[in-house]
Amino acid sequence: MPASRTVLLTGAAGRIGTHLRARLPALGHRLRLFDARPVPGEPDAITADLADREALRRAVEGVDAVVHLAGIPLEASFEDILRANVEGTYRLYEAVREAGVRRVVLASSNHAVGFAPVPAEGAPLLPVETAHRPDTFYGLSKCFGEDLASLYRDRHGIQTVSLRIGACFPEPVSVRMLSVWLSPGDCARLVHAALTADGVGHTVAYGSSANTRLWWDLSAARALGYEPQDDSEPYAPALLAAESGTRREGHDRIGGEFCAAEPPRWNPG
Repeated sequence: MPASRTVLLTGAAGRIGTHLRARLPALGHRLRLFDARPVPGEPDAITADLADREALRRAVEGVDAVVHLAGIPLEASFEDILRANVEGTYRLYEAVREAGVRRVVLASSNHAVGFAPVPAEGAPLLPVETAHRPDTFYGLSKCFGEDLASLYRDRHGIQTVSLRIGACFPEPVSVRMLSVWLSPGDCARLVHAALTADGVGHTVAYGSSANTRLWWDLSAARALGYEPQDDSEPYAPALLAAESGTRREGHDRIGGEFCAAEPPRWNPG
């Protein structure tokens, strides 16, 4: 598939959306921006909620693909997750179907398999075929998104790459992130590969950099043409020293602190 001409980026004002806004144009993608909040410095961005059917219809009109990041990025009440992440993703796919868009890159999450055990040292990496084991309502919504993408592939022919993203930050800020870190540059390279690979059907792939302490198998992402260039290991000495003697809840599970009794909560402020 050739590089997409116009890509709708939902959740464009968020952390990952901001990284992609800065990097995808250089990879050949012209962006149309959509978010419930104003996008800084982007007066032409569409400011609307996913529940706004007419705004969604305008947003997808004439685009070649969609990168869907919009939604609540941490744990929240079931009602909020249902509205933003479950119903919002459904509304996005309906707009895509009606507009005839054939490619979606869906922001799934490692929290779709958050309760899966961290592989022991020397053991095989976590395969992408791992059954869903969500660690939160947030993780559950990502399981729904992957299954919805599968349904729309089989029923409507819409191709999706569901990316189980790790932690996309300029640099890792915890020992756990040494294993799941996705640098902003690698994030853009991964999304570009997902937008341009041929014959993806519905592909699920883990999203992280080529970390020395990697927990999951990146072969599905590499098969798309993804070539990660970064590794969290240079940050390891300082982070290991800072957390020496501490024990974090959920440290033996992929989802980390999301597996704790009180996982991180979403603060819309």
